[in-house]
Amino acid sequence: MKSRSGIQVMAGLIGMIRPLLSKMCLAVLMGCVGNLMATFITVLGAYGLTTLLGLTGGLKLSVIFTLLAVFSVLRGILRYAEQASNHYIAFKLLAEIRHQVFAALRKLAPAKLDGSDKGNLISIITTDIELLEVFYAHTISPIAIAIITSLFMSIFIGRFDVRLGFLAFVFYVIVGAGIPLVNGKLGSALGGQYRKQYGGLNTAVLDNLYGMEEIIQYQAKEKRLKNIEGYTDSLEKVNSRLKSNEAVQRIVTDAVILFAGVSMLAVSMNLYWDGTVSFNAVLICTVAMLGSFGPVSALSALSNNLTQTLASGNRVLNLLEEEPVVEDVTDGAAAADGVIAAEHLDFTYSETDGSTCHVFSDFSAEFKPDRIYGILGKSGYGKSTLLKLMMRFYETDGGAITYGGKNVNEINTEALRRHISYVTQETFLFQDTIENNIKVAKADATREEVCAAAKKAAIHEFIESLPNGYDTKLSELGDSLSGGERQRIGIARAFLHDCPVIFLDEPTSNIDSLNESIILKSLYTEKQGKQILLVSHRKSTMAIADTVIEMN
Repeated sequence: MKSRSGIQVMAGLIGMIRPLLSKMCLAVLMGCVGNLMATFITVLGAYGLTTLLGLTGGLKLSVIFTLLAVFSVLRGILRYAEQASNHYIAFKLLAEIRHQVFAALRKLAPAKLDGSDKGNLISIITTDIELLEVFYAHTISPIAIAIITSLFMSIFIGRFDVRLGFLAFVFYVIVGAGIPLVNGKLGSALGGQYRKQYGGLNTAVLDNLYGMEEIIQYQAKEKRLKNIEGYTDSLEKVNSRLKSNEAVQRIVTDAVILFAGVSMLAVSMNLYWDGTVSFNAVLICTVAMLGSFGPVSALSALSNNLTQTLASGNRVLNLLEEEPVVEDVTDGAAAADGVIAAEHLDFTYSETDGSTCHVFSDFSAEFKPDRIYGILGKSGYGKSTLLKLMMRFYETDGGAITYGGKNVNEINTEALRRHISYVTQETFLFQDTIENNIKVAKADATREEVCAAAKKAAIHEFIESLPNGYDTKLSELGDSLSGGERQRIGIARAFLHDCPVIFLDEPTSNIDSLNESIILKSLYTEKQGKQILLVSHRKSTMAIADTVIEMN
């Protein structure tokens, strides 16, 4: 994973604002005017005091009270408008980022999902993107507001004496930039660590939810609880360190602001004794100094949440910039009928821990039309990998895969996959009706076509026995069905798709012998005009194969 500096992450995130730049500028303008009005409410109080004391340069009390009323009302209105604009921008951008993330995942899949830490991926899609709301709604605009208002107040105070204006500017920089940068540098590693461990906790929770039956069956509750507790304890330790940093930063910020007020009073009094400035300048400059730290102290407080926000931003940017294992061919040839050939294949998997697993070395095989090919072998010998290479989920390291003499890398990827019905080991079922789950393979299929496919997959009678038949709605992930029933729905999809090429990866591993024989008979009947590759580690499944290729 690429690690960016905080400035690089912010630059990457800010680059996404361009479509909404005009609204962001409006929000900044309203924020600047609103914050200056809030500051000048206290400054006007100082002017009122100088008027009551009869000092020169004071304003009339009627003018002061009028301005106080106007500033108080406008401050509230502008504050609301600024926040509304910032949140509008933030939610618009989050929606756009989600679109970009899912578009990136479509390009990265299926290889990205095949070996990825899914809990971490879910964390990026959900909480990491949500945290970016803090950046867009509460970071960009406040930074711009703090810079503009600080410059304005430095000039205002500098009108009484340049040295006072410079002193104010120095303290604005310390509070608004110095403290946040130091705090961000100290906490950046912790922020990244927190997001990574949070993703790990997500993965552990998902594992426990999906494996609840096994946990109960094998009395593994204590071990799994300890696993979760390990993640939560580590997360809590990192969170405690972040909170400790936050407390120290708050104390330092308050101390510097107090010191700034004292320094302004001391320097301005010294200038007053020298006859350089009047006493009302001492009072106004000191009050203006103490009352104008709102925008820059907000930046200082932001640095606490910003460590996690920037860590989340880095993870999102990494996902958006990640190069796919396989680039889809969009301008290639149409998928061709004819012999499918694996020619001198070499392939090595890269594991997530950096290690490699060699799968194929100079492997060759041919698959002709109108035949069923059985691919037999023990687990780990590359049976499933061969199908994934033929689907072009991965690139070969050497050799080639051809369809009708055309290299798979020269065939339009979308057309290639439309040309193939692929039944994987794990059939994913959507939280929808059984009919719609089968119609994933052909959205415009009629009920008759769905029933015909279900009969070939030996699942029709079971569906009909349900109270709502094909309109039965499945629970999340299809957990209301057995493994065999899920597999048969996956096979029904393949029959409904009705492609010239069918890949079946352990299609009957969870199916009883009676239903297996029905499915295999259907496959044998369907083989005319098709190429069927049947992967299995069971020899009984190979009974219908015209040719069996053993991988060992």
